[in-house]
Amino acid sequence: MTVYFIGAGPGAADLITVRGARILAASPVCLYAGSLVPRELLDDCPADARLVDTAQLDIEQITAELVGAHAAGHDVARLHSGDPSVFSAVNEQMRRLDEADVPYEVVPGVPAFAAAAAALKRELTVPTVGQTVILTRIAQRATAMPEGEDLATLGRSGALIVLHLAARYVDRVVEELLPHYGADCPAAVVAMASRPDELILRGSLDSIAEQVKAAGVIRTAVIMVGRTLGAEQFRDSHLYSPQRDRHSC
Repeated sequence: MTVYFIGAGPGAADLITVRGARILAASPVCLYAGSLVPRELLDDCPADARLVDTAQLDIEQITAELVGAHAAGHDVARLHSGDPSVFSAVNEQMRRLDEADVPYEVVPGVPAFAAAAAALKRELTVPTVGQTVILTRIAQRATAMPEGEDLATLGRSGALIVLHLAARYVDRVVEELLPHYGADCPAAVVAMASRPDELILRGSLDSIAEQVKAAGVIRTAVIMVGRTLGAEQFRDSHLYSPQRDRHSC
């Protein structure tokens, strides 16, 4: 039997992939993060499925559930918010499944930053303005950041920065990025992206912190800072240019 790590998407129940929904509907066991995964998704589980909310479980308890289901001959849908490739804590689960010789697969999902960009109606890469996106977070009470991945260092690139898990530390974000991006650099915060209570805040680097605090945003949000967020005058992409040779390989 197989454990499927499924990206449940950013919040809206209909943003799970077709593959993810199909596996969910066929799995007799489902583990999900109750504080992050939309409850409506569980309606797609089999009527008699075992549903396990992992919000209060530690890694060993989660592993016991996965290994136990496999031993009982059941496929497991392990739902993670967003996409499993970013800030999902699947690595430690997969490592333990490797040790237990339990097979698993990963089903990608829509990441939070993509849903935030959609809400903002923005392409994050803009020709001649910015072609690099940095996905990161800051260390506070969580695991320390590796050396060289602090905001002061990453900010030197001037690339669009997308911060997860940082809304409650927005003052620190602004302080560390101001020297590199400038007070007038476009910034945005999207909370609860794709959900009915989605909140979009737009401004500049020197104004966004006050908006975040006034709105009471502390979690389930991404912060974006970069010039591409406000780009209006830029060259068209070469992809669809009339001058592009579409006959050569």
